[in-house]
Amino acid sequence: MLRPVRHAARAGVLAAALAALLCSAAATTATAAPGGAPLPPPVTQAEVPAGVTAGVAVFDRQTGTFTEQVNSAGQFRSASVVKLLLALDLLWNRGPDTLTAADRSRTDAMLRGSDDAAASHFWSANGQGAIIDRMVTRLGLTDTARPPATHPGYWGYTALSARDTVRIYRYLLDSAAPPVRDYVLGNLRQSTRCATDGYDQHFGIAGSFNRPWAVKQGWSGFSSGGCTAAATASAGAGAAIRAVDLSRPALHTTGVVGAGDRSIVAVLTLHPSGTPYGKAYSDVNRLTRSLNVPGASRPAGTWIGTWGSQVRVRAEATTGSAALTTLPAGVEVLVGCQKRGQQVSAPPYVNDWWAYLPQYGGYMTNIYLSSPDNQVPGVPVC
Repeated sequence: MLRPVRHAARAGVLAAALAALLCSAAATTATAAPGGAPLPPPVTQAEVPAGVTAGVAVFDRQTGTFTEQVNSAGQFRSASVVKLLLALDLLWNRGPDTLTAADRSRTDAMLRGSDDAAASHFWSANGQGAIIDRMVTRLGLTDTARPPATHPGYWGYTALSARDTVRIYRYLLDSAAPPVRDYVLGNLRQSTRCATDGYDQHFGIAGSFNRPWAVKQGWSGFSSGGCTAAATASAGAGAAIRAVDLSRPALHTTGVVGAGDRSIVAVLTLHPSGTPYGKAYSDVNRLTRSLNVPGASRPAGTWIGTWGSQVRVRAEATTGSAALTTLPAGVEVLVGCQKRGQQVSAPPYVNDWWAYLPQYGGYMTNIYLSSPDNQVPGVPVC
């Protein structure tokens, strides 16, 4: 079997034909306000960065309406978002308590740390593309299709859209057996910052909103930078086969946000070839922060760009304190406050100010912040 990998293929291939349209628009959006008056169309706030191709859908479960839809039927290669379908297929008509100890460990790692070896095991053991065919029928997915025949072992090449991603989460929240719902979402709530393959996966939803959230991310075609932890038109039946881009780097953020899992968010993106992971990470963060997400709470602080590579976040404002993680090169970070600490030299620069990064729970030297001064203007002192 070809081992599923996250790097992009060099040439595009055709995805399989779309499954039949099983869910009506009325099942996913409200069309009239109380009293019969038509609802106004949602105001789209999504700010898609230049050069980025995006598919976006935000669904408010409280009102039963979409607050954002941008190219929501567009097909993207799923990358690791397909692991949601692998888990739901595994748990179809059974509870998590029936899993063997080995399969439960694999599922935990696949959902929390986006473990590829676990996904490859389930893909091979449960029928490869047949998994996707089953889940398309079960969940009424309209834009999801198995990987192309040229790449049958590449589960990350499954075609997926933002609106189908919303349907997957709606099934999980509203229709799945409670033990399955609680088990899958419980794992997604424990998403680790560093994935098992060394990627920092707390971008998008995890980087833009305070908890509670539960996320399943996806990436393909990047170099990670070495994260280390211290411990559109609707397409129905008979639609023409569409090409899915397997070449450009992909970065996706999906999940639920807010008290009671009020909003479902799906942001699927493609970036120009050669885009560094840190830039794509920052672009997805900016796009996600621009969205109208009911129930979301946004973290306080100032977003600031960084430069350099292998920049450490440390437990204290010294280079001798424990390294908590390594930032993706060039990524934007949320700075809560700053204080003086150990002087750091990166010729021709010298700086003794350190920034506190609340989302990492540690400090980075200001020398690698994109700021004109050693002390960042407008950021309070800790």
